Order: sequence, then structure tokens, then C-alpha cells
Amino acid sequence: MSAPERIPPRGVTGPDGLLTVLAKGSLTVRGRVREASNAVLYCGIEHDGVSASCVYKPVAGERPLWDFPDGTLARREVAAYEISEATGWGLVPPTVLRDGPYGEGMCQLWIETAPEGPDAGLLALVEDEEPAEGWKAIAYAEVGEGRTALLVHADDPRLRRLAVLDAVINNADRKGGHLLPAPDGQLYGIDHGVTFNADDKLRTLLWGWAGEPLTAEAVEVLARLAAELAPGRPLATRMAELITAAELEALRGRVAALRETGRHPEPSGDWPAIPWPPV
Repeated sequence: MSAPERIPPRGVTGPDGLLTVLAKGSLTVRGRVREASNAVLYCGIEHDGVSASCVYKPVAGERPLWDFPDGTLARREVAAYEISEATGWGLVPPTVLRDGPYGEGMCQLWIETAPEGPDAGLLALVEDEEPAEGWKAIAYAEVGEGRTALLVHADDPRLRRLAVLDAVINNADRKGGHLLPAPDGQLYGIDHGVTFNADDKLRTLLWGWAGEPLTAEAVEVLARLAAELAPGRPLATRMAELITAAELEALRGRVAALRETGRHPEPSGDWPAIPWPPV
């Protein structure tokens, strides 16, 4: 089955209500998103008369990776949601860990995208050597027959917030297809299974602000995150349930480093900076 149309939730209001439906609702598998490298099941979910659509990724369907412990990707997806919520930016759709038809897995609200489709207006290939006003350069890309074009992303505050979130969670796979602009103007990022590694793994299309000063908003958010990740705080306790002790310390270290430099990170050169394929 190809990726189905993204269907908006019906009768679901407020984040707490969404989490309750996702955590306690009855799951009905309707199809599989075949383009995904791991098992991604498109489901209907219903609880107490409220229905929605969601994605269910069972741990049993995760493909082993050499640089991440087996069976941990679902928990990392939930951890990314927890950090997103702590920022106040709401960049990750409501996500829970729960049992399902194929065992424990991640369950995430299915987001309807804007009519133009995923990443519409956020990424482009241009013939110019420099990006136009309102755009940020990523890299040159081969477009066939020996030709290259400049890959750019929008100079969009929503993307800039997502770039900060990715730096915090150490996202190793921020592709264009993981950007979901919703009809109401909210931007969501999905597919956060390869995050929170203790080693530097940041790999993203959102390098346009590399080396630039963080916004005042981001500085404030990072200060709040640092406080909430202190030992004994509820967020730190929750993260300890989802990632390893070493990964939690590395998370604190990344927040501290961002606050110290006050700038967006730059590619380290020790790891491919852009995911492949990029979309």
C-alpha cells in the first residue's frame, strides 16, 4: 500500500485529550506505509466515542542499526515528543508508547498536510549560485546530465525552531519528507527514531543558519530546557525512562554547548552532514 491520504482527527481537542486517545484507544490497522525502512502501520484509533488516525510503529518491526541499540527507536520517537513539548514549540505530533496488535510500539497522531503536500514551499532547487531573499543555501546537488543546482530551504522561523530542536535531540535523519506543514500553519517534524545518540550524529537539511546567532526565543527555550533536564526534575525523570544514562548526559551537554556558543551548530566534518536521500 502506498502512503494514504493524511486524514485529520475528528472530535479531538487539546493535547491531553489526544494523548488519552492515542494511549487508550482501540487500534485498527488499515494499511502499511511501504516507503518506510521500518514497519510503519497506518491505523484508525477510537476511544470513548472519539476517533482519529495515527501511525503505529511496533518495536518488532524495527530494523537493527549498527549505531543504535536494538529495539529502542520507538522510545526515541517518544523522547523527541517530550523534548518538543518542553520547548513549547509543538513541533512533534502527539506521541505515546503503548501496546498494539504487534506488541509495544510508538503511536503518533497522523497529520494532514497542506494541500500542496509535504515540505511544500520549504525546499527548492534553484539554478542560481546564491539563494534568493527569503531562502537559505544547503548544498549543491546533482540534477542529471552533469548539471548541478543549489538546494535551498526557506528562511522560515518554524524551520529555524526545528533546526534548534534537531540540534538538541541530535537528529541523524532530518529529510525533506519529514517536514509536514499543516493547513493551519503549524509545522511538524516526524520520524525521530535515530535521535539522542551519545555521539555527534546531526545530519539534516536545515544547515542554512549554521554558525549564526540563535534567536532570543531559542536562547530562552534552551535555558528552560537546561533547568528542566536537571537531575530529579520531571522531564529528566521521564527522559531516563526512554534513553540511556549516557544519552541523557549527552543531551544535557548539547543544551549546555548551544547555550555557551549562542549559535546554531555547524557540520563537524566527522559525519555526513546531509541525509541520503535528502527527501
